[in-house]
Amino acid sequence: MLFTENILVALAGLKANIMRSLLTMLGIIIGIASVIAIMTVGNSITSIVNSTMQDLGANNLEMGVMQKSQENKSSDSGANYGTGYVREMTDQDLITQEMLDAFKAEFPDDIKYVLKYENVGDKGKVTEGSKSANVQVIGYNKDNFEFKDKKIIAGRGFLNRDFENAKKVCLVTDKLVERLYNGDNDAVIGKQIEANVGGSYYSYYVVGVYEYVQEQFSFGVSDNPTTELIIPYETARVANHNQNKGDYYFTLVTSVNTNNDEFATKVRDFFNINYYSRNDAYEVMVVSMTSMMNQMNTMIGAIQLALSVIAGISLVVGGIGVMNIMLVSITERTKEIGTRKALGATNGSIRLQFITESVVICLIGGIIGIIFGIVLGTVAVKLMGYEASVSLSSIVIAVGFSMAIGIFFGYYPANKAAKLNPIDALRYE
Repeated sequence: MLFTENILVALAGLKANIMRSLLTMLGIIIGIASVIAIMTVGNSITSIVNSTMQDLGANNLEMGVMQKSQENKSSDSGANYGTGYVREMTDQDLITQEMLDAFKAEFPDDIKYVLKYENVGDKGKVTEGSKSANVQVIGYNKDNFEFKDKKIIAGRGFLNRDFENAKKVCLVTDKLVERLYNGDNDAVIGKQIEANVGGSYYSYYVVGVYEYVQEQFSFGVSDNPTTELIIPYETARVANHNQNKGDYYFTLVTSVNTNNDEFATKVRDFFNINYYSRNDAYEVMVVSMTSMMNQMNTMIGAIQLALSVIAGISLVVGGIGVMNIMLVSITERTKEIGTRKALGATNGSIRLQFITESVVICLIGGIIGIIFGIVLGTVAVKLMGYEASVSLSSIVIAVGFSMAIGIFFGYYPANKAAKLNPIDALRYE
C-alpha cells in the first residue's frame, strides 16, 4: 500500500469514529496549545523587555559606588570587617565632578553622556483649586535633559544658567496642563506652581510644557497618572539639602561603536585603580545594560522552558492515549490484517499503515492545538495590553513534536499488528 493510500485509510478511519478520534487527540491538543500559548506569551514579554531596554538605552552603563567585595578589601586597612560593619559613606567616598572630567578626558570617543538625576521625596501633588495632579519632582542634569530629548510643545527647555544657578524653574507635561488648566499650554508658561511632596511644599516657575508619553510597562490608562515635574539637578539637590561634594550613582551613555562589556571593565579599572585603591570600604561597580538585558532574556527563557516542560507532560499523556486507541483499533481490525497478510502484504507495509494512522492522529491534533495555542496566547498578551509575538519556530517544533509522538507511541501497536499470524488473525472473532 502506498503512503498516500495509508493516509487516506487513516483519514477514513478517523471519519468513521469522529468522537473517539477527538477524545484521542484531546491530550495532544491540550499539550500543544499550552506550549504554543506559553511560547507566545514568553516571546511577547521578551520583545517588550528588549524594546523597553532599548528605549532606556541599550548603550548604557550603570555605575555606582558600592561596598567593597571581601577579596578587594585591604587586609591592613584596620577596618573591622569580621563583624560585618561598614562605615557610613562620606564625601571622600563619592565620585566628584573632577573625577568625571578626568574620566571623560581619558575616554572622549566612548562617552556621550553622563546622566544624573535626583528625586525630591516621594510622589507628590500639584493642586489648582479643587483639581489635583500626581507628580514626581525629579532633577535632571544637563546631559540627562539632552539625552531624554523631551518634546517641548510650549515655552522652552532648560538653559545653561538654569543648571548652573539652580534656578527654581520646571517643565511639566501636557497631561498635567490638561488636568489642571484645561489644556491651555501657553497660559501656564511663567506661572508659579506648588508641589506638595510628603507635606513639604516646593514652588517653581513653569518655563516649558513637554509631551507626556505613557511608559511601556504601565497597565491601563489612568485619568491622573503620575508625571514627571522636571527641575534642574542642582535645584533638586538644594531642595533635598544635599551638600555632598560628589555623587554615588550615574548612568553612562556610550557611543554606538563602543563594546559595552569591555568598556565596563575599563571604567571599573579607571576609578578603582586611580581613586579607590586605598579606600578601605568602597569601590566603583559598573553594570552593562546589554548584560542586564541578556540576563533578563535568559531568566525569561528559563521560566518559559520550565512551563513548557510542565505543559508538555500532557503530550506524554496524549501519546499514551494514542497508543491505547491504536491497540484497540488493531484488536477491532484483526481479521482485516489477516486478510491483507494472506493476500501478500508484508510486515513492513502493515507496520507503516498503523504508524501512518498514529502520525495522522497526532498531526491533526497538533494543528488544532497550534490554532488554539495561538488564540489563547494572543488573547493573554492582549489582555496585558501588549502586542502578541508568535514564534514561527515554536510552531515548526510543535508540528515536528506531534509527528514524533505519533511515530514513538504508534510503533508498538504497529509492530504488534505486523507480527500477527495471518491464520490466527483470520480465525479471530
